[in-house]
Parts: sequence; C-alpha cells; structure tokens
Amino acid sequence: MKHITILATAESDLGSIENPRRGFLEVNNYQQSQGKPPLFQVQLAGISDEIRLEHGRYIIRPDVEIGQVKKTDLIIIPGFGGDLAQGLALNQGFIPWIVRQYQAGAEIASLCVGAFLLAQTGLLRGRNCSTHWRAAAQFRSMFPDIELVTDKIITDEHGIYTSGGAFSSANLILYIIEKYAGRDVAIHCSKIFQIDMDRCSQSPFIIFQGQKDHEDEPVKKAQEFIENNYQERITVDQLTSLLSLSRRNLERRFKKATSNTVIEYIQRVKVEAAKKYFEASRKNINEVMYDVGYSDTKAFRTIFKRITGLSPVDYRNRYSMQYRS
Repeated sequence: MKHITILATAESDLGSIENPRRGFLEVNNYQQSQGKPPLFQVQLAGISDEIRLEHGRYIIRPDVEIGQVKKTDLIIIPGFGGDLAQGLALNQGFIPWIVRQYQAGAEIASLCVGAFLLAQTGLLRGRNCSTHWRAAAQFRSMFPDIELVTDKIITDEHGIYTSGGAFSSANLILYIIEKYAGRDVAIHCSKIFQIDMDRCSQSPFIIFQGQKDHEDEPVKKAQEFIENNYQERITVDQLTSLLSLSRRNLERRFKKATSNTVIEYIQRVKVEAAKKYFEASRKNINEVMYDVGYSDTKAFRTIFKRITGLSPVDYRNRYSMQYRS
C-alpha cells in the first residue's frame, strides 16, 4: 500500500487538497468493488493541528502534524491563493521535511502554483516545471534557474511531478493514478469525476497579457507599439528605428524584459487578437487572418497552432458561441 501525504499548507486552495484526496480514495473504492485490497493510505498533514484557509473562511484539521510522518511515498503540494510571496513565507516550515522525504525516496507532485513552494526546496533546479500560466512571469523572475514550460499540463522528471493551473491539476492526479494503479483504474476515475483523459497542454487556455513588470522603458514602448498596431506588418527593423536602438541591443533587452523575442511577442499579440475575434465574431478564418496582419494562410495556421495547441478552425469551434448546439 502506498502512503500519500497531502500537505495542508497555509492559505491552500481547498480544491487542491480535496480533489486529490477524493481521487485517491476513489481508487480504493474501485479496488473494493473488485474484491481487491486498497492501494493507498491517504493522510492530510499540516504544521499545526488547525489550518485556516482564505483568511479564516475555512478551517482544516489535518490527520497528522508533519513531524509525525516519518516516511511517505508521495507528497502532494497544493496550490494556494492570495499573495504568492506571503504564501511562501507562511509555508517555509514544510521545506526541510519535503527535502528529507525526497532524499529518502518519496515522489513529489505540485499542483498549480504549489510549484512555487516546490521550487523553494531547490529540488527543481535545472529541471522542467509547469504551473499556472498566469503566474509564469513571477515564477521566472523568482526562479530563473528552473525551466518553466507553461504550455505543458504535466511534467514528470526523476520522481517530481508538476502541473498546470487550476482544474488542470486533476489531469496530474489521473496521470499518477494510472502510473500507480493502471490504465483501467484511471479511466474509471476519469468517468467518475468527468475529466478528459490525456490532456497534455494548457496552451489553448493561456491569455497572453505581455510581461510589463520591468523598468526598461524603450522595451515598454516597443510592446505598446506592437499591441496598438497588431493589424499591420511589424518588423524588428521598424522598432529599432522607432526606438533608435541597434537590432542586437533591442533583441537582447526585449528578451530579458519579456521572456520573449521580439518576433515571438509580435506573434503572440497577433494570435491573442485572433482568438478574441474567433470567440466574439462571425468572421471566417481568412477574415480574421487579414485583420491581425497575416496574408499567408499556411503561416497563420502554423503560428496559431504552435501558440495555442489548436488549429484556427478547432479553436473557433471550441470557443465561438455560434458553434454551440
């Protein structure tokens, strides 16, 4: 029987605690229905005997205090709400225990922005990591030595799992259930909780807002120009002339400030505008393509799919009101 420890961190997101707990317990229910012994012992562990969530709106009483758990097989680090820096400060007491357990052979899974607490342990250094796309800029700023892959819902490296944001964390729980209990059990759980199996990308859900939390004013001016003129064909040379910077200097500063090259930023702004057209208008693919400054159908479709994970047609069919039955 595998021992699973779900951390009751301060200001945890309640769903990040309850959803994995229910998922692993459903595996035990399924096992029982098949006349088999349970696979998991699930415990909720905290630093104290009472954890307050959402400024005291909810109170959780863990099964055990963290120091009582001498050995576990899997640690679940839930996401937490509110200010991330404050959340990290409140939960520093978990870090030595997490590190010791990993060194003793435990696996670790972070859900959503729980990746921030996992990153603070140092165990993600030099590895890939996923978290909620909305927190990507802050994560990269705080942990520049960790490779953040915001397009992925799940990463799995050397016994450390991370997941994308919000409800996509359920896909990581299914992934772990399949790994521990088998495909048939994971399919059963996906049907019970009505979760799409094998969803691997959060790209279709990303809302590109640009990274403007920096002090490089010429780069901000370039960003504003791109966002205000996405309908046009914008070139890097046009921006260098506008800002009186060399191409090399602009590219270097732009990448440092925004985590995108100039070309990537232009493409993301155009694709974000195209997504909004598909969601709110009745325009066809070619009309939207021209409206966001593309004239090459193949190039538009290739860039759109690379950024969103969906073709323009698939995106329109999924999100446009007019295609709902």
